[in-house]
Amino acid sequence: MTYAAFAAAHRGPRPLVLPNAWDHASAAALAAAGFTAIGTTSLGVAAAHGLPDGAGATRDHTIALARRLAPLPVLVTVDIEGGFSDDPAEVVALAATLASFGIVGVNLEDGRPDGTLADPDLHAARIAAVKDRCPDLFVNARTDPYWLSTDSPLETALARAAHYTAAGADGVFVPGAAAPDDIRTLAARIDAPLNVLYSPGGPTVDDLAALGVARISTGSLLYRAALTAAVRTAVRIGEGEPVAGDQLTYAEVTALQAPRG
Repeated sequence: MTYAAFAAAHRGPRPLVLPNAWDHASAAALAAAGFTAIGTTSLGVAAAHGLPDGAGATRDHTIALARRLAPLPVLVTVDIEGGFSDDPAEVVALAATLASFGIVGVNLEDGRPDGTLADPDLHAARIAAVKDRCPDLFVNARTDPYWLSTDSPLETALARAAHYTAAGADGVFVPGAAAPDDIRTLAARIDAPLNVLYSPGGPTVDDLAALGVARISTGSLLYRAALTAAVRTAVRIGEGEPVAGDQLTYAEVTALQAPRG
């Protein structure tokens, strides 16, 4: 499972649909379902540990999860928020640690915990430093003007994307971009594969493919869907209502566990 294979998956005839896992079981189940590449969701990882998302609080949990997921027979890319540091050297050290496990890519975002955007020069410096140290790590540069509802998000996203691709980013992730015209413009004018979030009720995978999108992430959707299903099931049981019996069995979940050495 290599950088070349992951990069090629962003330039296929169809977009790469990337489901996002939050623990070993969810990743292993997605792999068993036939997905060849899996990302992590920072919200899922944070919430599973009772921590806030996007606040730089899950560095150790993220590393531990990456170590557990790396042996799976899939390409794994890891959401590292803003790198858990403003210091490029510390971000590089984290990226190198993940690469040493066999992780093939990272998401590195410019949204800050206070709801502002990081200085684009600083973010570009982090990207350049990571690519210099880990040239075979796919750096997906996330830019958050839409996510943070800034003024002129399209123009801001394009300007930042140009800065980040010039620094060596392999792809650009623009979460929150939903209007077809904006997505089409982003895909046409960004000199790297465009990644967007899948949104229930929004453009379909076929629609996004026609707009030029290269990668479609589920983000925290699967984690939120799992929580929703769990609560609904518990409520139905408590109310004496029947529950469908189509869940994974105990034995099937047990079989997803990592081999014990």
